[in-house]
Amino acid sequence: MEFPTGYVTALDAMNRHVTSARPDSPVQAERARRPLFAPTREVTAVALRRLADRIQPRPVPRCS
Repeated sequence: MEFPTGYVTALDAMNRHVTSARPDSPVQAERARRPLFAPTREVTAVALRRLADRIQPRPVPRCS
């Protein structure tokens, strides 16, 4: 065997995969995750909107 660590890691992953598919395997509740990139997306959207306004300003709305 050239890479015994890789073999052991792959064997462990395969065993976990096979045992998770059994009907009597323990069920783990899925954790609620917070959105990872929500604040970053908002900041990026504001920055891009400001950049777009500098490059091509929005027309002033007409008063009727």
